[in-house]
Amino acid sequence: MLAVRDLVVRFGDRTVLDRVSLEVATGEVVALLGPSGVGKSTLLRVIAGLLTPDAGAVLLDDHDITTLPSHRRNIGLVFQDEQLFPHLSVGQNIGFGLRMQGLDRTHIAQRVAELLHLVGLDTFADVPVTKLSGGEAKRVALVRSVAPRPAVLLLDEPLSGLDRELHDRLAGHLARLLRASATTTLLVTHDRDEAAGIADRLITLFPATSPRDGPP
Repeated sequence: MLAVRDLVVRFGDRTVLDRVSLEVATGEVVALLGPSGVGKSTLLRVIAGLLTPDAGAVLLDDHDITTLPSHRRNIGLVFQDEQLFPHLSVGQNIGFGLRMQGLDRTHIAQRVAELLHLVGLDTFADVPVTKLSGGEAKRVALVRSVAPRPAVLLLDEPLSGLDRELHDRLAGHLARLLRASATTTLLVTHDRDEAAGIADRLITLFPATSPRDGPP
């Protein structure tokens, strides 16, 4: 289980996150909604270990990981920009994290083939990522993130910048991928329909300076 406890983040005089708390159960997909600038991406960066909070804690399976370096957290993060390695093929991109884990070539090839099949890219293992369309690149980025079986996957608007038809199709791919891999996921999105179609539960983050009726 991922838990965030009374998280506070300030940038100068501005409080971006004010005592934010939430939980994501093992295998659960939770969508985080809220207006631009409310701190959704900041929250993901704190959970991933890319930003140190001013107060509060991040726990994974009841272990405090607030000060743990990002590379030791076993947490995957996908930004809006796919950030694929341009000099590697699709299969090499997906298998990168598995190679870092020291797995053998046979295991890596099987895992890559399994994930490519889940997103309808069975024949793409040897394709250079520079030859991919926008939608194909997003699918590759998503399966690369789940390939090493992270304890938690953080998705920061992974389907942004797509036309509606392609967006909806990829949302279906993403929902199936997360269910098939039983990946504990926190998804940031502005799209409530997208959230409802992918997530088990929705959480709305309110501006730190705005009145609200309940806890964040």
